[in-house]
Amino acid sequence: MDEAVEKLLPAIEEQLVSTETPYVREAFERILEEPDIEDDEAKAMLAFCLADEIEAMMADDRSFAEDRYQMLLSLLPIMPEGR
Repeated sequence: MDEAVEKLLPAIEEQLVSTETPYVREAFERILEEPDIEDDEAKAMLAFCLADEIEAMMADDRSFAEDRYQMLLSLLPIMPEGR
């Protein structure tokens, strides 16, 4: 697992229970409906999307784009290509 993704797993755990990010829980539950995808892999996919948005945010010198993050999550379990 990529180090950046691994470091974001605690943030994903928080988002999964937060009332401010219900779309993360929805994406997680949708991913788990796929055969052969376990909790840890699903959480890593979510963290990958978060890492991608953070990278884009830093590269573009802008604030966090929640709509872009939600769009990336909506593509799962197919992994987005990134920026």
